[in-house]
Amino acid sequence: MSPPPNNRPGRTIRSVQIAFNIIDLLQEEAGIGVTRIADELGHSKSTVHSHLRTLEERRIIVREGDGYRLGLRFLDVASHVRDQIGNFDIVQKEVDSLADETGEIVQFGVEEYGKVSYLHKAQGEHAVETLSRVGTQQPMYSTSLGKTILAYLPPERIEEIAAAMEYEPKTANTITGPEELFEELETIREQGYGIDDEENINGLRCVSAPVKNDEVILGAISITGPSSRFTEDRLHGELADYVQSAANVIELNTKFS
Repeated sequence: MSPPPNNRPGRTIRSVQIAFNIIDLLQEEAGIGVTRIADELGHSKSTVHSHLRTLEERRIIVREGDGYRLGLRFLDVASHVRDQIGNFDIVQKEVDSLADETGEIVQFGVEEYGKVSYLHKAQGEHAVETLSRVGTQQPMYSTSLGKTILAYLPPERIEEIAAAMEYEPKTANTITGPEELFEELETIREQGYGIDDEENINGLRCVSAPVKNDEVILGAISITGPSSRFTEDRLHGELADYVQSAANVIELNTKFS
């Protein structure tokens, strides 16, 4: 498991930071030009233009009129990253199948840099809209995926991540400190699944089960939906059974690298 990047010693390269800041900005808003990028990032237009030319030459971005967008090469990069998770097709199949069966949002996540990163997401016919999407990250302390993964990490890694977190109270139910988090992690280990009880978004509940290889946590699978449908009994009964069953199928059929 990788420690948070700001814990690593050594210098960083300014030009690389600028290039990736441009990529991040174009991911948020395609079609913007040199002046807008320079204003947003606080660099001169000549500096931004040089970086754009380099990224365009490397086929990382595409110029369209006076603006730029990310290039299709990112699809190949994303596919390669996804394939580093052994037998991704098994994960995808179980997530999609569970979304069809429940009609809700189903997601698979892994831990990276102390946050939960979404590897695959599927939406059933009754699913509500959420901000999460594949490749984005969410805090571990306020999501069922994050807490469930965290509960099964090695003790020293749990301590490291918990100490580095900024416990922002996203709702009235959000965990706001390490002691409360550690109690929640113990509950997850006892019952075998984790709950997000409107802790990340008001009105949404979520239940997750860990996917493990012996004692090594590989990720977690979750079901998310509105509190009106995710009652207490259903959350700890039918829905918890669903994610635990799906996690078991992935464990039996998937070899993670």
